[in-house]
Amino acid sequence: MAGEHNAYAIIMAGGKGERFWPLSTAQRPKQLLALAGGKPLIIQAVERLAGIVPPGRVLIVTNQSLVAPIRAMLGEGSPVGILGEPVGRDTAAAIAAGAAWIKRRDPNAVFCVLTADHIIGDLPIFRETLRQGLELCAQNDILLTIGIAPSEPSNAYGYIETGDLWQEAGGISFFKARRFVEKPDIETAKGYLATGRYAWNSGMFAWSVKSILQALHEFQPQLASVAERWALCTDDHIFQEQLNADFPDLNKISIDYAVMEKAQNIVVCKGTFAWDDVGSWPALEAHLPKDESGNAVLGDVETWVSKGNIVVGKEGHLTALVGVEGLVVVQADGVTLVCSKERSQEIKGLLGQLRGQQQREKLL
Repeated sequence: MAGEHNAYAIIMAGGKGERFWPLSTAQRPKQLLALAGGKPLIIQAVERLAGIVPPGRVLIVTNQSLVAPIRAMLGEGSPVGILGEPVGRDTAAAIAAGAAWIKRRDPNAVFCVLTADHIIGDLPIFRETLRQGLELCAQNDILLTIGIAPSEPSNAYGYIETGDLWQEAGGISFFKARRFVEKPDIETAKGYLATGRYAWNSGMFAWSVKSILQALHEFQPQLASVAERWALCTDDHIFQEQLNADFPDLNKISIDYAVMEKAQNIVVCKGTFAWDDVGSWPALEAHLPKDESGNAVLGDVETWVSKGNIVVGKEGHLTALVGVEGLVVVQADGVTLVCSKERSQEIKGLLGQLRGQQQREKLL
């Protein structure tokens, strides 16, 4: 088995979580919030690696402004590594930085790439999927993507079409990947599900250091050469300084566009564990307790003749609803948000409007 001797993990935690405003802000984005599960999402992301990757071989890649709050959450004695990006350059750059950080420690390592803002259930199945995937990556020159078996025809995710069965390991099926497709419309998504060949693109990966750097050399040579230079840094302090100097000049590109849609050695497994990429308030509804009228509530909330609302109250501040339906109501420091569930995606538009108002900046 790949085991603990050379298994590492990168947790990407650089998102802004704007669609969870006003609870999620630039200084406290959703990955730092306990939106579900009773603990901050970033802490859950580290803890679910238990038994697969030891904490000293976990690296969180995040915005520079979040390094200190994440370190405080983990505790000063935590061996988990944290890299701060001076500017966001999407997932290819974040993964290249993580690969270089790991190569400095073990050039023969394998590692998984996970995301801090996913909610994952059925942890024994999740861990076995990772365990088997990392083992296959240690033995083969493959780029593994963990797809999710679709539970419905959703237009919220990209899809991966699977080809022939490649291997069975530990009761988990691994397929050759045929192609990646963008977020479809609902009718197209229904067609995908009918074939049984498609998985949701979860943005979770596994590979060896050698395989991903080789792929970057082939498809993103500039990024690969920068990563190889980072890997030569003599300590983590110098590594971070070099990252600060180089990051602003890197191309902004996702790992899907940079590598996964071009490489020929892609393998995909359909994860059968519970997974949710909670991207908006309505997506959180399934993870909050509901009252008898179907109101999903968090915090100090009272409702009267109201149903199907999502209500997040502030501690020490009663939030009360009377005679309303299908609303999102969120209390946060200095802000009360009220919007319909159907139009909650438009929160980002509101934030654009607020950014032009100097007195509102501190609320974002």
